[in-house]
Amino acid sequence: MTAFKPQTLLLPALLALSLSACQTTSPTAAGDGSVSYGDAKAVETVTTDLGSTDIQMIAEKMTQSLLQTPEVRTAIKKRQLLMASPVQNKTSEYFDTRLITDTILTQLQKNGVKYVIGGEDMQNQVDELRRQNQSGLYKKSKSAKVGNMEGAKYRLDGSISSIVKKGSTVKDVYYKMNLRLIEIETGIVEWSDEKEIRKSAKR
Repeated sequence: MTAFKPQTLLLPALLALSLSACQTTSPTAAGDGSVSYGDAKAVETVTTDLGSTDIQMIAEKMTQSLLQTPEVRTAIKKRQLLMASPVQNKTSEYFDTRLITDTILTQLQKNGVKYVIGGEDMQNQVDELRRQNQSGLYKKSKSAKVGNMEGAKYRLDGSISSIVKKGSTVKDVYYKMNLRLIEIETGIVEWSDEKEIRKSAKR
């Protein structure tokens, strides 16, 4: 008769315990549900509000269109710079339009487009230059020099609008995103494009 070995039961138990610890769900603070990781690229259809899928579609459409523009191809070759003004939110809902701008700029940079900061980021840049040059805390030979920042040749700006229709059983929302590439020195619009999205939900 084979002798009983406690290890034969201990190993499966430890294996089961380790597997349960690796699950991607965890109890919520209230203990009435669970949280799990999902695919960030998956289609999001929770509500008719502008969502992650919409932002991804807008960024992909605008990036592909921009990269086909002669001015942008020239900017890549000559290392000319681009900047982006905040996208105007003309919809009936609140959301951070910087999500759209940042996604487009990130995709453009991955394809060789260089851009300069603006808005709040520019103020942070100015504050840091002042700190290094005026606070007396930094060695002058090691501090960033004032007057060496480069100006952009082109500027992106745009807006996103919406039309909302409600019936007794359905809600329909139409979004339109417009984006333009403007030469800063002349003010000429060198490129413009738009992306339309329609979403509906039963009420």
